[in-house]
Parts: sequence; structure tokens; C-alpha cells
Amino acid sequence: MTDAIDQGATPPAGSALRLHRELSEIWRTGPGLQRLAAVNHSILGIRFMVTALAFFAIGGVLGMLTRVQLATPMSAFMDVGTYNQVFTMHGSIMLFLFAIPMLEGIAVYLTPKILGTRDFAFPRLTAYGYWCYLFGGTILTVSLLAGVAPDGGWFMYTPLSSNVYTPGINADVWLLGVTFVEISALTLAVEIAVSTLTMRAPGMSLDRMPVFGWYMLVTAFMMILAFPPLILGSILLESERAFGFAFFDPTRGGDPLLWQHLFWLFGHPDVYIIFLPMAGLLSTMIPVLAGVPLAGYRAIIVAIIGLAFMSFGIWVHHMFTVGIPHLALAFFSAGSAIVAVPTAVQLFAWLATLAQGRPRWNVPMLYVFGFFSTFVIGGLTGVMLAIVPFDWQAHDTYFVVAHFHYVIAGAVAFPLIAGLYYWLPLLTGRVAVYRLSVPAFWLIYIGFNLTFFLMHLVGLLGMPRRINTYPDFESWTFLNMLSSVGGFIMTIGFALVVVDLIAQIRYGRRIRRDPWHAATLEWAMPIPPAPYAFASLPHIEARADRINVGTLAPQLARGEGYLGATRNGWQETLGVHMTSGAPEQLIVLPRPTYLPLWTAIATAAAVLTMLAKLYPLTLAMAAVTAGLFVFAALNAGLDRDHGLLPVGRGVSVPVHTECAHPPAWWALVFTLIADGTLFTSLVFGLLFLWVAAPNWPPVAVPDTGLALSLVCILALAAAAFFARRALVRLVGRQAPRLFIALAALALLVAIGVAVVLIGGIVPRPSDHALGATAAALLTFLALHAGIGLLFLLVATLRLASGRAGPTRTIDLRLARLWIDYTAITGALAVGLVLALPALVALLGMRP
Repeated sequence: MTDAIDQGATPPAGSALRLHRELSEIWRTGPGLQRLAAVNHSILGIRFMVTALAFFAIGGVLGMLTRVQLATPMSAFMDVGTYNQVFTMHGSIMLFLFAIPMLEGIAVYLTPKILGTRDFAFPRLTAYGYWCYLFGGTILTVSLLAGVAPDGGWFMYTPLSSNVYTPGINADVWLLGVTFVEISALTLAVEIAVSTLTMRAPGMSLDRMPVFGWYMLVTAFMMILAFPPLILGSILLESERAFGFAFFDPTRGGDPLLWQHLFWLFGHPDVYIIFLPMAGLLSTMIPVLAGVPLAGYRAIIVAIIGLAFMSFGIWVHHMFTVGIPHLALAFFSAGSAIVAVPTAVQLFAWLATLAQGRPRWNVPMLYVFGFFSTFVIGGLTGVMLAIVPFDWQAHDTYFVVAHFHYVIAGAVAFPLIAGLYYWLPLLTGRVAVYRLSVPAFWLIYIGFNLTFFLMHLVGLLGMPRRINTYPDFESWTFLNMLSSVGGFIMTIGFALVVVDLIAQIRYGRRIRRDPWHAATLEWAMPIPPAPYAFASLPHIEARADRINVGTLAPQLARGEGYLGATRNGWQETLGVHMTSGAPEQLIVLPRPTYLPLWTAIATAAAVLTMLAKLYPLTLAMAAVTAGLFVFAALNAGLDRDHGLLPVGRGVSVPVHTECAHPPAWWALVFTLIADGTLFTSLVFGLLFLWVAAPNWPPVAVPDTGLALSLVCILALAAAAFFARRALVRLVGRQAPRLFIALAALALLVAIGVAVVLIGGIVPRPSDHALGATAAALLTFLALHAGIGLLFLLVATLRLASGRAGPTRTIDLRLARLWIDYTAITGALAVGLVLALPALVALLGMRP
């Protein structure tokens, strides 16, 4: 092991105990109701994980209800409507309310500790994401108790989810609730990406970052790129249901396959979004449990980056039976098979690590080997389904259900429980007594394989999926009964795990330091961790998964690293260069606040009023939500210049508010990447309908006003110009208010023209998909111009309050960046709308 801290650091004045008391006072979260104001990553990470486990229990109960229904043929346990709600909610909860939020909770809790920093870059955003997740999940769950739960499957395929086949609010609950939760997930993805890149321990260059950090970074970028297509699809389908827009109705120029494309543009990468964090846990635990460094560190990094890229190119793997051209089938089939290669690289690296070491056969290692066997089975059946002729035969059978559970459930459950046993001493300060954990493992392992392996067989025998009952075929009946028995065995095993973990928390043996003799930074602190995590930050001079924790921990506790003293009552951490890890800025984090909770409540109110079709109230609550975001921005940062401040080890850096590219800048950059993905998906939808949808061209000829369109484009360009001039004047210590006002006026003109253009669209959005897509493009423009106005409003108010100035220019920098983006995408949107008549004319010339 290599000692990763410079021994030449000089301890600050004062004792370690005094430093601990000062930091604890600064970073503490108050008792009682003040806990609702918590923004600390440790508290929020635990909340995410506990809430996800609660939803897992609900989803598990629903899954067992489906197994009771299918245990015997022609069962009357549930009627068709109830069964559809139960099986839809089982899949939706397990995917959207358990798997993704659980990985987010793990990331929120562990990532700052493993990377050697004190918290994430945007604690209030993390808190807002949690509350949105909780409220969105509650809306979905309560709908089941109210009998209005989604019943169109967790995939919500159109036209089954349209008003014609699903009247009422069942589908609306899914569309709005899942979108609510996905927006929460997207905020966390931006948080993880920015924090991983800019807030590592000083000296931790990218090639020294623990492999766990790489897994989380790649996963965050995958979420940023994968979630927008689903969010867009949900918005378009809800627009069709609520306002009659014709996106997916084939009788009006729409196409149900557009939903499948948008859904699986999210859905296929989501498989790897769920798998990669669990692989990160394995890559962190296996070297420790084997007693040797991880084999193939660089190969694993290349493999996960390659896996991320490939996962976005094979979404049609899920659509082989919808009528894809043969050449496309061959391309996506080959890609689906090749994606096994980077997965195998990781698997063999783990096996090589175990082969080089002497594995400790404890409970985490049991679950690691349980993962190996289940995931390999899931991977092999995935390669089988990548072969088009086989997929045509097995696509709508229980073989796919079995494969999906082996890949998703097996890849999540076994590494997750291994991780719980491995890291629970970090959370609780206690180690397990292992009384119930071994029998619990065998019950889960046997029950899991009995439940899902037999589904392969019943699927190969022809049993279709998504059915609530089946004929009395002897082979189907026997296998379904055994599968249901296996499900109950597995459930008993999970219950024993819960009991065992509670017993560990209550009665486990107390410890103070690393019980595993690990080599990563999360163990270089007293356990359970203090709210500030590290009394001082380490300087990393070697790969950060080969650290001598026993030597490093006391040094950091004595304040011998960076930020080993308190200052101004600030919650301080360091920002570093993205690639080299050199210290660049002092980041002052916000204190506990109720604002995230109130903002999430307002957002939830907007969702609920939309469900109730109270659209004026929806607009009012959306305005309240925007107002709370503006209010939160007004008090962010510092109210004066501080210049260079010492941070230890002879280094001085500016406060983040005086830097050109603080974390907020990168957060907006990554947000715009996500938003650009949404815009690209919208353009893809327009072109897909133009090329493939029935009932094109429309009867009515599109006619867009050229003069008004040019005015809109010029107004956007003017707004971008004036925003840039305002920033130049601010940096030059001149008043920027005139140019801010001119930029705002230009945005208002663009919004007004966009509204007029929407009102004059031919054909009407409710008459044909061409008009609906044109309206969507112009609405995108108007909405983003409106957000640009909010950026300018924040900049103006902060200038007036003295929180912005010639050296604190981030507010205008963010406004300029957003308006530049709006001008580019707005011009593209208007240009596409102007091109619609020519596109329709091309359709008219087709043979």
C-alpha cells in the first residue's frame, strides 16, 4: 500500500478535538423538525436508500401477488383490471422507484467519501431531488390504493395507453408520476457528474481516481443522455391524452412505434445504468475481500466507457418484432451481441483479482459469487435474444421475463446486499454477527433461481407474458407452481436479511475504524462518519484505491491536510481541476434550509393539479415553483469579494463565487447536454413520423409565416447579443442593466411571436401529427426563452443586492450560456417549422 498524503504538511494550531467540535457545530443538522431541512449528503444518501428499500418491499409484495395469481391455471385470485394494475405497478416500482433511486442513494452517500471530499457541489439540489422522488413515488403508490393505478404495463405502450383504450387518469398517473421521479433522477445525475469531476481530493487526477468514481461518472453521463427521451415521450403522450395532440394516433399521422423508440432510447441504456453502479460496488469490494489490488484497472475503465457508448446504439434490440428492415435488424443484432465484450472484460477482471488473492469467505463474498452465477445466466440469455430468429420466437414469452429478471434483479440484488454488509459498519459503527445472514443468502439464491430459471422453460414452452391467467396445460401448471413457490422462498430470504441487518444495527459489535483493512478513502475517518466526513482533506499522490488507511486517518483527524481549520463559520471544501486534480477554488456550501422541501411540495402540487385537469392551478403552482428557485438563487454564494484564501499546504485559491467556471457553470453545461438530448429526440420524432408514419402527407397544407419566423429568430439572436454585452460591461466595471433589459425585451418578443405562430399552425395540432410536432418545437422555444428571462431576473436582483459584481460574474455567465443555447435551438426549431411545407412536398413526390 502507498501512503497517499504528503508527510510534510504542518498541523494547524489547536487540538484535533477542538477542530472536531468546531466542524461539528458548523456542519450539524438540527434535531426534530429541523431534520427536514437537512442538505448533508450522508443524511440524504441514507434517506434515498431507506426510501428505495421501502418501495422495494411494496414492489416485492406486488410481485408475489402476481405469482399467486399465476400459480394455478384459470385463477380467480385477481380480476383482469386489478392484475393489470398490480403487474404494472410491480414493474414500475422496481425500475423507477427502487433500482434507479437506490443507485442514486449509494452514489450520494459513498461518492464524496470515496473521492475524499466533504459533500456534493449542490446539497440543496440533492435535497430537492430526494423530496421529488419521495412525493412522486407516493403519488404512484397511493394511486394503487385508490384503484386508479397505471394498468398499461410498466412500458406503457401506445395505443393501449391512449385515451381510447385507457380512459380515466390511470395512464396519466404513470406519465406524470414517472416524469416527476425522472426529473429528480436527472438532477442527481448532474450533481454526481459535476461533483465527481470538480470536487475530488487534491492531487487525485482522473488516472488516480478509484474505479468506483469512474463507474459513477459514466453512469451519471448515461443518465444525462438517456432520461430525456423518456421525459419527452411522457410529455408528448400526456399532451395527446390531455389536449388531443396527435403524436401517436395513426389515424391522424402519428405512430405508436414512436413511443417505443423514445422509451427504449431510455430503456436499453437504463439496463446498464442500473448495472454499472453495482459493478462499481463489486470492483471496490472484491480487491479488499481478496486482499490484492484490482486487476485490469485501465481495461475496466475502457470497458465501461465502451459499454456506455454501445448501449445507446442498440435500443432496437427490444423492437425486433415490430417490422424493422432486414439491414437494420442485422446491424442491431450484431451490436447486441458485441455489447457482451465490455461486460466480459469486467467479469474476467474480477475473476482474475480473486484468482490472484485469497478470498475471505464471509457474507459479502457469498453474495458476490451469487451475482456471478445469476449474471452470467442473464448475459447468455441476452446473447440468445440478440439473435433475430430466436427473438422472433421468444419475444412475447416468459423467456424474456426470465432474462430481464436475471439481468436486472440478479445484477442489483446480490451486489446490493453484499454492499450493505460491507459498508454497513461505515453507517452504523458496528459489525455483523452473521447469525441469520448465511441461511438468508441460501434462501434468496435458491428462491431466485427457482423462480426465474423455470420461467425460461415455461417461456420456451410457449407461455406468453403479460397475461393474468392461462389454460390448464400440465407443463405450464407445474412450472408456474414451482416458480411461485420459489418466489415465496426468496421473499423469506429477503425478510431474514432485513431482520439480520436490524440486529446488526442494534446489537452488532462496535468498532472505530476500518474493519476490512480496505484501501479506499471512505475508511480513513472515524465511523460512523461525522457530518463533515473529513476533518481535513488528503493530498493524493498515488492511485486512491491503494491507500494506507491506518496511517492516513489519524493525520487527517489532526488537521494535517487541506482545510484543517475553520473559517467564518463556512462549510468549506475544495474544487479541483477536472483532469489533474490540482486545487482551483474554495467551495463554500449552503447551510440546512427548508427551501428544497417547499420547492418540491410546490412541484408536487403542480403534478397533482395537472392530474385533476385543473390547468390554471397547474400554471399557478409552476409559477410558485419557479419563484422558489429564483428565491433560492438570490441568497446563494457570498456577498463580497475575498480574493485568494489559504487552504493549507501553502496553497491559496479564490472562493468559487470569484471563479469563471465554478460548479454551477458545469452544472448548467451538463443540464444543457441533457436538454439538447431532449431537443434532438424531438427532432428525431418529427423526422420519424415524416418518414414512417401512416396518413402522411396531411390533407391541409402547412403554411408558416416567413416574416414572423424571421422576427423570432432575429429576436433570439438579439437576446444573445445583448446578454453578451451585459457581461462585457459587468467585467469592465460598467453598469450592465440596460443590456440586461434589452435582452429581456428581445426574449419577450420571441415568446410573443412563438405564441402567434403556434396559434396559426396548419394543420391544427389536434388534427395531424405534423401540426402537433410543429407546436411542440415552438413551445420548446417559448419555454426556454421564458427560463432565460428567469436567469436575467436573478442576475438583476443579485446585482442590486451586491451579490454579483465585476469579479462575481457567474449569474450573467449562466444567463449568457442559457440564452446562447436558446438562440441556437430556437433557430433550429423555427427552421424546421419553416421546412415543413418542403418536407410535405417531398412526400407528395414519393412513388
